Amino acid sequence: MPTLTPSIQIHRSSERMATKIDWLDSRHSFSFGNQYDPENTHFGLLLVSNDDVIKPETGFSTHPHRDMEIVTWVIEGELEHKDSQGNSGLIHPGLAQRMSAGTGILHSEINATSASDVHLVQMWVVPDTEKIRPGYEELDISTELARGGLVALASGRGHDAAISIRQDGAVLWVARLKPGEVVRVPDAPFAHVYVAKGDIDLEAAGELSAGDAARVTLGGALKVTAGAVGAEVLIWEMHKQLTY
Repeated sequence: MPTLTPSIQIHRSSERMATKIDWLDSRHSFSFGNQYDPENTHFGLLLVSNDDVIKPETGFSTHPHRDMEIVTWVIEGELEHKDSQGNSGLIHPGLAQRMSAGTGILHSEINATSASDVHLVQMWVVPDTEKIRPGYEELDISTELARGGLVALASGRGHDAAISIRQDGAVLWVARLKPGEVVRVPDAPFAHVYVAKGDIDLEAAGELSAGDAARVTLGGALKVTAGAVGAEVLIWEMHKQLTY
């Protein structure tokens, strides 16, 4: 593994690569689809972090995935999921969803409502084992979120109240922070801090607003303080990195 040095890289929402078409407004934290930057392909184990707004009665028609752990978190609205393993349902705020693509899976993601956009963040991490049987899991963590603080949303490290992912080097945390509430970034070699709503002050980095991200290497347990309107924050704790 290359020698690591402590660093915080800030990526502003306005600077991210974007895909804008008639039914979709998507901002990409990393290279995705036709938006490619060879210097920005991943961070730690995280390959994709897309902030998507999908118009009513539109969405991603049936398409394939393979050997990827895909976590979807809805911020506003409802997303209809259907896949080739027979899983289907509506994903709403507070409901964590994971799809393990494994040896191959087909799925669709549709905003089936007629009046409201759906706003979501979809994130992909590489699995620690390839060619597993495809799988699906969802779990309502609203009660845990209401208690405050960081909540494990998806974990490969044995957290009980979280959906499981096949990657023992990663945990995804979420927090819905009241104004002025403080949490700390988990102390790990790599942490990806994403502001889904509101604004925060990140220790040693300053203010981040909705859509901004921080890539933290060996940063320690940095303090996150919610701004005047509160915030919703997604934090990947990662103990490995991709080497390509």
